[in-house]
Amino acid sequence: MPSDPRAVLTRPAPEPDLTVAYGEDPDQIADLRRPVGAGPPRPLLIVVHGGFWRAEYDRRHTDPLADALARLGYPVAQLEYRRTGQPGGGWPGTLTDVRCGVSALPRLAAAALPGRVAPVPPILVGHSAGGHLALHAAARSPQDVGGVLALAPVADLAEAYRLDLDSGAVAALLGGGPADVPERYEEADPLIVVPLPARTVVIHGTLDQQVPVEMSRAYVAAAQASGGDMHLVELPECEHFGLIDPDSPAWPQVTARLRSLHEDH
Repeated sequence: MPSDPRAVLTRPAPEPDLTVAYGEDPDQIADLRRPVGAGPPRPLLIVVHGGFWRAEYDRRHTDPLADALARLGYPVAQLEYRRTGQPGGGWPGTLTDVRCGVSALPRLAAAALPGRVAPVPPILVGHSAGGHLALHAAARSPQDVGGVLALAPVADLAEAYRLDLDSGAVAALLGGGPADVPERYEEADPLIVVPLPARTVVIHGTLDQQVPVEMSRAYVAAAQASGGDMHLVELPECEHFGLIDPDSPAWPQVTARLRSLHEDH
């Protein structure tokens, strides 16, 4: 593992094959990667990046992850969306962008990558704040989602606000705390909307300093208690960024759980 786990965020990776737009805003786009090798069509993987919904983090920090997934034979779309600090970002644009992208990308990817995208709902692979957005899309647009692999997701927005994760990130996204804008938390907080219709696997490192593993434990327990098909995989000795690093010891666990979602798709 690299001495600095954050190194994956700036590690060079091959450029995507092409970029498509799902809306008119410059950030309503996605980078597409063609699956490496021959094989039958597979479900589209939509990678939803993290960065606590902030403008300074974009989809390109998931390039190593997306390239590795394409090398496993999957068609991949790296979804971009408007973020806090940008016009139209935050509430509700960040959330509606992701839902619109998830709905449109299977069609766009199938047209751009003929013969490589199976005609089934995509599997969402979301990390950190992107994990939150993937869970939100699965809850609010269930017809568009075939499965979710949530990597260290921010799965409890009220608790993330209380903990002041990333110095006010949730307040910046939603415009305040649960007492200020309760209706926005009811719409956007995954913990309030359980269970999910889609099969979901949550993976979280026990050494995570950005998003506490206790958040995933509480979220998965609530989903299971409500009858949801959801499983939690805890990885000891894994921190926040190892989950999106193909060179980390956590990577085989990530790919194994993705494979199980694909095979059950």
